[in-house]
Amino acid sequence: MLRSSSPTAAPSSFAAFAAALAQAGFAGDIASDHAARAAMATDNSVYQLEPDIIVAPKNAADVEILMAVADRAEFHQLPMTARGGGTGTNGQSLNRGVVVNFQRFMTNIVELNEAEGWVEVEPGIVLDELNGLIAHTGLFFAPNTSTSNRCTIGGMLSTDASGKGSRVHGKTSDNVLGLDLVTSGGRTIRSLEPAPDWAAPMLSAIAEACDAGRQSLMENTPRISRRFTGYDLERARPAADRLEWWRLLLGAEGTLGLVTKIRLKLVPLPKHKRLVVVAFDNFADALAAGEPILAHAPLAIEIMDDWVQRLARDAGLMDSLPANIRGEAEARISYLFVEFVGEDADALARSVARLTGDAERLPGVIGTYCARDEADSARLWSTRAAAVGLLGKREGARRPVAFVEDCVVPVENLVAFVDGFDAILKSHGLRYGIYGHIDVGCLHVRPALDLDDRADQTVFKAISDAVYALCNTHGGIFWGEHGKGIRGAYLPDYVGPVAYAAFQRIKRAFDPLERFNPGKLVTLDRHRIGIVDLPFRQGNAPGDPGFEKAFYCNGNASCLNYSKTVPICPSFKATRDLRQSPKGRADAVRQWRQAKTANAPELAAIGRDTYAALDSCLGCNACGSACPAHVSVPALKSQFLDAYHANHRRPLRDYAAVAVEAMAPALAAIRPLARWLMPMAGHIAARLGLVDLPAISRHGLRQLGHPVVHYTKAHEACGDAKTVLVLEDAFTATFDTAAIQAVCDGLAALGYRPLIVTLPPGSKATHVKGMRKRFARLAGRQIAALAELEKTGRPMLGVDPAFVLMTRSEFREVMSRVPSVLLVQEFLHQRLTAGDPWPTAADHAASAGPPKLMVHCTEASAAPQALKQWREVFDALGLPVRPTQTGCCGMSGLFGHERRQQAVSQTLFTASWAPALAGEAQVLATGFSCRCQVERMSSTSAAHPMAAITAGLKAG
Repeated sequence: MLRSSSPTAAPSSFAAFAAALAQAGFAGDIASDHAARAAMATDNSVYQLEPDIIVAPKNAADVEILMAVADRAEFHQLPMTARGGGTGTNGQSLNRGVVVNFQRFMTNIVELNEAEGWVEVEPGIVLDELNGLIAHTGLFFAPNTSTSNRCTIGGMLSTDASGKGSRVHGKTSDNVLGLDLVTSGGRTIRSLEPAPDWAAPMLSAIAEACDAGRQSLMENTPRISRRFTGYDLERARPAADRLEWWRLLLGAEGTLGLVTKIRLKLVPLPKHKRLVVVAFDNFADALAAGEPILAHAPLAIEIMDDWVQRLARDAGLMDSLPANIRGEAEARISYLFVEFVGEDADALARSVARLTGDAERLPGVIGTYCARDEADSARLWSTRAAAVGLLGKREGARRPVAFVEDCVVPVENLVAFVDGFDAILKSHGLRYGIYGHIDVGCLHVRPALDLDDRADQTVFKAISDAVYALCNTHGGIFWGEHGKGIRGAYLPDYVGPVAYAAFQRIKRAFDPLERFNPGKLVTLDRHRIGIVDLPFRQGNAPGDPGFEKAFYCNGNASCLNYSKTVPICPSFKATRDLRQSPKGRADAVRQWRQAKTANAPELAAIGRDTYAALDSCLGCNACGSACPAHVSVPALKSQFLDAYHANHRRPLRDYAAVAVEAMAPALAAIRPLARWLMPMAGHIAARLGLVDLPAISRHGLRQLGHPVVHYTKAHEACGDAKTVLVLEDAFTATFDTAAIQAVCDGLAALGYRPLIVTLPPGSKATHVKGMRKRFARLAGRQIAALAELEKTGRPMLGVDPAFVLMTRSEFREVMSRVPSVLLVQEFLHQRLTAGDPWPTAADHAASAGPPKLMVHCTEASAAPQALKQWREVFDALGLPVRPTQTGCCGMSGLFGHERRQQAVSQTLFTASWAPALAGEAQVLATGFSCRCQVERMSSTSAAHPMAAITAGLKAG
């Protein structure tokens, strides 16, 4: 996508607007580079529409400045569209003109009132962030969404979002108490204060419009729990002498103004929760079970069909379920997830017992499972939350897409509705996955289509029209959970001419210039956007190996996870800049690839902006594991840099980074001299942009007290079956032989015979810097060495997780089959499971408490069982340990040693690792780069976990 449509105004208008904003004192960020616009051109919908400029206000005053400047006559034609987390499935935040990005800076709690049970927030705060910050009060904001770790409160308000538990807690609109709105002229009206005099004509016109259309709207919309919202005339005018104008904005998707503050109702957190999973051998029986199970009054009933079940099972997300209901091989199992909450644990247990007893007698049931504890429940609920991402995985050219996925019908009509839906999709020969909230009659259905194909675009429109009509037939609402967006094209037909005319009068009162998210929901003089009017995002790469993953990104935005203890995505966490996220980078690379294919005139500028977006990627590859579509930005970056530098000179720092790894073996060979020369080398490195390089270890491999052999000699040196091949890598062998010693000493203490094996020179830096030919050559040599070692029949394990996991990801870009190299804890856990006899430590718990153990961020994503495996190993040895989940430490190989990346590196360490280290006497970290970062950023140091095992066994 180069330019999805002609610009709303000449580029000079946007440049003048940006200059006027700066002159007026706008303190936020203003961006119009290609990468920024590409990142804002997509959401989780099928559409792609590039804005002209993105502004990110710092605060409400900035929003007033923004609209005051926009009110000047020369800028009247510029559209203004609010954007939150970008998780919308219907193009809600996509438009031309100016996009107002609230998630960048406006993320604060303004005021919290525990006594009265409310909180005031800025619109860019994320749902999970909010609930995490107020958890100490015992209160929470109840509306729940599967995207809770990345959707913003402002976005939830705009789409009137809801999810699990809405039957009890309602939608977002049921939990909003008031808001502040910046209007077209840059003036603010506050719902919780008396209206200012200037607003009187506007409010009078709104009241008259509500009176004119209220009855008609009520007659044309069903009375169900997931009620019609957005321009809600009924609630906005509850009585002839009352006008609650602000309720019109709930679900209005930013078409009436810019919301800068929201007051939310809080409710007490439930004391107890219980989750029951009911498994069925067919979907029809699972669906029909909704009504009888609803009689047990649970908080929520969620359904998952066999297609989603198979995807979840294959992803390892169902492992905690018993085998008989987990499903093996070709088993087709559908699930109901039933959750109860309450204040009385015994009463809750009785409710669960009644449910399981009744469920066993339902048709098609093959078993039930009660989650063991809250952690088990959380794991199972994460499966349901992951459903949307799992369905986004590739399936040939066709892939499941969102456009008819949140219809709501009365629960008693649900079975008939699904039968009709199934008939529509089968008539087009389509597969689909289905999941959702059957307690409120809302199902999510994603047919698999290839929207690069014009024939499937026609099918897209036909299905949408047919499902809209089917939903009406069954007394439902076409937009039950995810907002209307482009699907607002059906709104005039749905509400009827009288109510829609009232909507238009309200639109004119709030937005006389028709500039807020124009073309959506309600239009005056502008064209209302139809569901096939916007360009579709290209989903399949133009036959270009290496860049196809840029096209796999479906905008799910799981990479925008704000949790400080989740690795993905560190650079986005540090900056909240969408360009510096996996999604933004995939968008940029896709745009560059399209421009390159078309030989577009702006190719050079797009290339520069793409380079800048990729430059801040730490290379941790958490995205490669955590992204539902497995979009690996480090892989894309490597391919892009290789292509880009075919025509552009490389910076010297790239060669310096590669040299550090390439020269490591030579430095190790002259260790005493190299240590003496390090200060001089440090000055040279500083001139090349590298800082705080680690010191060369005092002791070499042959001074560690364990045999060392070149890989070509390993076969003859192996000895008995207790031999374990410990593979050195360039960095630990040169800069951290203490870690190699710890691993070998620990293995020996457990009864194994460690054999240190040296390998050909490393290749990590060449991949990071996009030197693809050199990487392929070096990686090929290392793979060949591993193949030789594999012939010994002895287990191979690596000391540093970054090296081990490179063999499972980057090496597979060179060769499809790579011999298995184990992480230390994987080997130990295997032997523990096999029943190897191990010594155990005596009771030696220190007064300072057990050591805190943290794993490398790449390891946390690519080997998610790491902390659990370490704990079980320590437990088996009788040793105390506290496995602790953290995010990225900010080092990630050489990233943290580059001078220009210091701000991001420091921010990440401060946010995630520094709090975890505070007051700790003993810290264990699996990653070499993590231990380096701890040493340079804190007053403590970290050892390899095997050092604690060795010390503990000796003490015992």
